Amino acid sequence: MNRSLLRYSLVGAWCAVLFACAGGARPATVPRFDSAEEEFKYGSVGIESEEGIPYWIWQVLPRVFADKLPRPGGYAAFGFAWEPGKELPVGLAKADLFGGPRVAVNCAFCHSSSVRTGPLEPRRIVAAGPGNQINPQLYVKFLHAVVDDPRFTPSVLLPAIEGITKLSWSQRMQYRFLLIPTMRRALQKQRRQYEWMYRNPEWGPGRIDPFNPPKFTFLQQPVDNTIGNSDMMPIWNMKARSGAALHWDGLTTSLREAVLSGALGDGASRKSIALQNLGRIEQWLLGVQPPPYPFTIDKTLASEGRGVFDARCAQCHRAGGARTGTVIPLDEPDLGTDRHRLDMWTQQAAASYNRYAKGYAWEFVGFRKTNGYVAVPLDGVWLRAPYLHNGSVPSLDELLEPPANRRKTFYRGYDVYDRNRLGFVSDGDEAARTGTLYDTGTPGNGNGGHLYGVPLTPAQKKALLEFLKTL
Repeated sequence: MNRSLLRYSLVGAWCAVLFACAGGARPATVPRFDSAEEEFKYGSVGIESEEGIPYWIWQVLPRVFADKLPRPGGYAAFGFAWEPGKELPVGLAKADLFGGPRVAVNCAFCHSSSVRTGPLEPRRIVAAGPGNQINPQLYVKFLHAVVDDPRFTPSVLLPAIEGITKLSWSQRMQYRFLLIPTMRRALQKQRRQYEWMYRNPEWGPGRIDPFNPPKFTFLQQPVDNTIGNSDMMPIWNMKARSGAALHWDGLTTSLREAVLSGALGDGASRKSIALQNLGRIEQWLLGVQPPPYPFTIDKTLASEGRGVFDARCAQCHRAGGARTGTVIPLDEPDLGTDRHRLDMWTQQAAASYNRYAKGYAWEFVGFRKTNGYVAVPLDGVWLRAPYLHNGSVPSLDELLEPPANRRKTFYRGYDVYDRNRLGFVSDGDEAARTGTLYDTGTPGNGNGGHLYGVPLTPAQKKALLEFLKTL
């Protein structure tokens, strides 16, 4: 056998070993964190072995494919935010598996807020808040685009990787013959599975279609034309929501089921799901509190607003209110919000989810189909903008106006707070430069409904808004 054939025979044998090892079930080695909050922001929920991206490939993608980013800035272009001194952005976890470390999203990817009190002020990351900057759809579309690019080859990616780290011979072989080709095939398969997403309206920053992906993949429901685009919810203070309907449409009342299904929806499998880590996070969510309003509050005016709230809002939005945490039927005259999210979740999907984990200690029993949207408590409401389940109303002051007076278009994704309107700055040059245009005329984006505060007088509205700052 000549040397060339011998060399390729050895490489072939090495690749056979690599694929055999990759098919094995070696548990992931994950970092341990001193606090549950750090676990929430950077800990694994069990996705890395299923949909994790090899760490060094992830690091070089925005360098090699900068032309495919929506704007300059690397992963920050998708709304990723780094805390000082941290290796990864909030919402990404790293686990060591065969072939080296891989990264994948976790709960904080969708449930961490970014807020600044002024354009020149430092950014604050609020764990368990509603994600307002992250744009998961753009991130996924970027990954789909790069693996279809002819530059996604070992001959291009390996020199880029070795420009920032030193790989051993075995690591180079793993990346060349296993990790890069496998990642390309996996993401091309995902691209085919997500064909429906490319036909639907854009999600935009701070929004996601959280339940169509599991419907069409592991729940094996037929692909339909439904639109589930929804705002990312805050998940703080969950003890106050004990027994309440969860998710925008109340499709379960179990926090445990909501936490576990969130990890499954993000890419974990029944075997890989990190039950211990998720259990720790669940306990932390019970007590974590929203941050207080960061500006001055007129206490006298807020006291007047408390009376308005008690008379007009408390039964649906105060903890312990008669309707708080219950599903309000969509056909209630003053509700009437966009129905696309409600129509997305079907009785068949709920039944399928309840069958999905049969035989496991954590099997699901509580998924259901409802006929409306949940009346949520308003703790930390100042940081929940934009408002309604689809994020179609940019500020609290507009939510008290008739739908005809609400803005038809605005920008989402800018994290400077607007203390005058009570929301994020959603117009102007900076909002346009860093945000994404939201059009309420797009299917799923309707800003109608929730008329409960419309009849209030201007003075009552002003007082109510002041009181809402205190929640």
